[in-house]
Amino acid sequence: MHALKYLVLAGLLSAAVSAQAAPVTYKLDPHHTMVLFSWNHFGYSNPTADLGLGEGTLVFDEQHPAQSSVEVTLPLADLDTHVPALDEHLKKPDFLDAGKYPTVTFKSTKVQPLGGHKFMVTGDLTVHGVTRPVVLSATLNKVGPHPMSKLQSIGFDATASIKRSDFGVGAYVPNVGDELTIRITTEGSVPKADSAR
Repeated sequence: MHALKYLVLAGLLSAAVSAQAAPVTYKLDPHHTMVLFSWNHFGYSNPTADLGLGEGTLVFDEQHPAQSSVEVTLPLADLDTHVPALDEHLKKPDFLDAGKYPTVTFKSTKVQPLGGHKFMVTGDLTVHGVTRPVVLSATLNKVGPHPMSKLQSIGFDATASIKRSDFGVGAYVPNVGDELTIRITTEGSVPKADSAR
């Protein structure tokens, strides 16, 4: 009888551990995501634009974080510098050419845990029809049930640096800086239909 109880308990513990170890798929929330990039303007100022988020999916495996992944689409229609004339200029052919290339995309190819909630995320960034590898320095802010929605949720911050000329967007370099500093903050939740499982 004790052996049977032990086997049942061992089975339950094993099921709990496997459930906990499974990767979780989160849908990123456009209302709590900012993809900011800034550049130098003739040495005088450092303007910032927000690309926002169209769609994004993050798969995070707490037990095996190297098996995690992220994929996002950023529509240039939502680009926002808080200066409407600048928004329009950045979408023109001499810069991002949003009519021809309406989205920016990122798809991870490798996630390397660095310890202490830090990760190096390598992926393919596509801008202006050109795809180049980019490395994000990411920090896991929090993972767990959201206090408002009660859904399993996750939040990250990340930074990167790229040269816009690498993507064929080199207008006015060096007067308008070639290097873009990117800062991302995002959170997402397990979609309701999935969280009921």
